[in-house]
Amino acid sequence: MNADKLLDAQGLACPMPIVKTKKAMNDMETGQVLEIHATDKGAKADLAAWSRSGGHELVQSIEENGVFKFWIKKG
Repeated sequence: MNADKLLDAQGLACPMPIVKTKKAMNDMETGQVLEIHATDKGAKADLAAWSRSGGHELVQSIEENGVFKFWIKKG
């Protein structure tokens, strides 16, 4: 999946992946996609809930070799 911006949040514990995601999304235009890489297991539920509450779309999420990858489209 193509992303407009990549956020590397690997090694960060909750709530930092969400904090960094929110900051990155503020600098993006509506419809752009942010790719996030995180290693915190809680990020899966947190980013899904944050996307819904913020009016964004969690387009895809996968896990590869212990790294959770998310693609969120700005709403």
